[in-house]
Amino acid sequence: MLRWAAIFFVVAILAAAFGYGGIAGDASSIAQILFAVFLLLFGVTLVAGAVRGQSGPRL
Repeated sequence: MLRWAAIFFVVAILAAAFGYGGIAGDASSIAQILFAVFLLLFGVTLVAGAVRGQSGPRL
């Protein structure tokens, strides 16, 4: 999901550079939403791992 946020961020930067305001704004909004969702899922996973007492992946 972080990959999608990065992709939309790059699309927003490129669109802004070429002067496409509407596309840049939309891609920027999508990137921000995806990044927020990523951070939320990361936090939930971190808390769930702490509650279960796991310190990391078992190899």
